[in-house]
Amino acid sequence: MHAKHIRWKRVPLHKARLARVRNHSEIKVRRGANLPHWTRDGATYAVTFRLADSLPEAAIEELKRHAREIERKREIGASPLTLAEITRLSKAGSEAFQKLLDQGHGECWLQRDDVAGIVADALQHFDGQRYRLHAWCVMPNHVHAVVEPLGDHSLAETLHSWKSFTANQANKALGHTGGFWQRESYDHLIRDEADYNYQVGYVRENPRAAGLVDWRWVG
Repeated sequence: MHAKHIRWKRVPLHKARLARVRNHSEIKVRRGANLPHWTRDGATYAVTFRLADSLPEAAIEELKRHAREIERKREIGASPLTLAEITRLSKAGSEAFQKLLDQGHGECWLQRDDVAGIVADALQHFDGQRYRLHAWCVMPNHVHAVVEPLGDHSLAETLHSWKSFTANQANKALGHTGGFWQRESYDHLIRDEADYNYQVGYVRENPRAAGLVDWRWVG
């Protein structure tokens, strides 16, 4: 069943989970193709993944430059970066990145209801089983989600499942072959309740902010 636009309100993190969010000792850093990725057991993340043609090459190079700058600051510091510092550095690059995506580069296959529906259904399919989906939206050329992996299921596993299944189904619907999603996704480790409320609000308001009227692919 395809989702419809719904009203929403801020939902604070449960106290026990908020305590885990504030625990910096378990943070791990993984270097991706273009971006560093911070993960921690029990965390909630804001993630963005985009179509393969959604950003011009110059924007991709700028994203790589920003990632290198974050790594440089982390390596030359007298002590490891705190989660607050990680958040501040990643947010600076993320805001420019999101604005570029909202400009609607590329074919924007996700503006087709049949393709957007495939993605929306996949996002919600294992909600409450493999992950808890706090917010999501399918934009014309990218997808946002605030997601909390559950049990032994990891963020990387969840993203791979979403992208692999939807790429296959979308290409069938479009009569295409080859790459559908950009290989690497953007993920932000949520650090506290204020950050959580900001990320949920951003995701649910992104269609309106991008000028999409009566956009149904949000929840």
